[in-house]
Amino acid sequence: MAIVVNMPRLSDTMEEGTVAKWLKQVGDVISEGDILAEIETDKATMEFESFNEGTLLHIGIQEGDAAPVDALLAIIGGKGEDISALLSGGAPAAQEASEASAAEAAVSAAEVTAPVVVATATATALPEGVIVVNMPRLSDTMEEGTVATWLKKVGDVIEEGDILAEIETDKATMEFESFNAGTLLHIGIGEGEAAPVDSLLAIIGPKGADISAALNPVAAPVAAKTVATAPVAVNDAAAAPVATPTPKAPVADATAVNASVQTGRIFASPLAKKLAKEKGISLSEVTGTGEQGRIVKIDIERFTPAAAQSIATTSATASAQAPVMAAGEEHYTEVKNSQMRKVIAKRLGESKFSAPHYYLTIEVAMDNAMASRAQINSLPDTKVSFNDMVLKASAMALKKHPQVNTTWQGDTTRFNSHVHMGVAVAVPDGLVVPVVRFADQQSLSQIGAAVKDLAGKARDKKLTPAEMEGSTFTVSNLGMFGIQEFTSIINQPNSAILSVGAIVQKPVVKEGAIVVGNTMKITLACDHRTVDGATAAAFLQTLQAFLENPVTMLA
Repeated sequence: MAIVVNMPRLSDTMEEGTVAKWLKQVGDVISEGDILAEIETDKATMEFESFNEGTLLHIGIQEGDAAPVDALLAIIGGKGEDISALLSGGAPAAQEASEASAAEAAVSAAEVTAPVVVATATATALPEGVIVVNMPRLSDTMEEGTVATWLKKVGDVIEEGDILAEIETDKATMEFESFNAGTLLHIGIGEGEAAPVDSLLAIIGPKGADISAALNPVAAPVAAKTVATAPVAVNDAAAAPVATPTPKAPVADATAVNASVQTGRIFASPLAKKLAKEKGISLSEVTGTGEQGRIVKIDIERFTPAAAQSIATTSATASAQAPVMAAGEEHYTEVKNSQMRKVIAKRLGESKFSAPHYYLTIEVAMDNAMASRAQINSLPDTKVSFNDMVLKASAMALKKHPQVNTTWQGDTTRFNSHVHMGVAVAVPDGLVVPVVRFADQQSLSQIGAAVKDLAGKARDKKLTPAEMEGSTFTVSNLGMFGIQEFTSIINQPNSAILSVGAIVQKPVVKEGAIVVGNTMKITLACDHRTVDGATAAAFLQTLQAFLENPVTMLA
């Protein structure tokens, strides 16, 4: 059956979109994952990916044309299928597809403005008012999600905008907001459990409604699945419901003590977090009075040191219960891998074993860079790090050596005219790579401010998916830990990654004399499919010249 694809809402302020370019034409066979078009929003130009298979039967918005959100963008179906009813808007199928696409648009909009995301539902033949909510795709690399905590329980009345649960993805823990009103009739994934994207997460509907059709995939008709990704927009329609684990009801905390005491996690509303930050209050010292001990606004407003002391005492007691080991006794503890850790393992494994890596190392004299940095930082309200200088120099070198700023795509190699620098940032759960966009066009102080802001968000788990997408080159710096030289695994789809070591004071030869100098080793890991050795060597020479003569970066 033909599927109607509507113009999605790709940002919180987007009211209309412009088709910048169609990458498919009428009559083309579409596979799941194909990029249909590039859509320009009020904030960016994004690729629009198909989650349907079939033939592109109709294009509703031409290149260069703008149209409101939810306008008919395209129709995908069987070759030669009659779509006249869909074009006239009179068929039930068209209406259902339109509703599904509108729901996707809402998810995409919420995704772009993370951390709050919108829960939407599958469209299936259920009793009137019953809504099936599936596990959403909250990042481009997310394949499964873990329910960190349920903030509602079965039987609770749900209002539109209520936070249902907190879901841990491979990149962050996000609040999951309901876009529907009704009673929470069923929970499909218990706290601490992981499930694939599109698994049955919950069911909302009228109190006492029959939900057996939704719980039995055999009896239930084919459902429409909802997917949210950013920055790649996803449209979708028909996919069979996924069998879900035995429902496990969340356990309410009758004492209203924050769940972090038992789990090490701290659950608080966004407003409570903001107020706590403004008042300099540590959330670990606050007693939560919300559902399951969640910290809410009133808890921050009523916070007193006495309450803090109570929680601290409880935490200390819990910590004191660590097992005592006898001498010579073997002991180990298994810790469940987070979604972030599992995705890091998968992506780095794919990169290491699919891209033929090779490594080139060069030693850079940093005396001039150190003097320049000291002079720059003597200016009021200016703070530049050596890493900022490396990022700026790398961005400028990439413009001179475009072969390094590429992406391997199988049959083609993509040459990126823009320079988006990925900056590897260590966080407690692993590693994230926020992106400094158009780094070659920014000054050292602008790059420094951008990196500081992104690194802070990364450590607070507040990075949006859009802030971690689109890098064309990555820099990893372990110099601050005293590491003098190391190699990194390429952050695909980049073609190269730069590993930066510590600045070391050592004897060097200058003009035939041995003097004290400051040097730094940098190692470039390259994908041999796109970057040959001579090209990489020339890039490193240019990078070395910029770092050894920082004034050239200001020209």
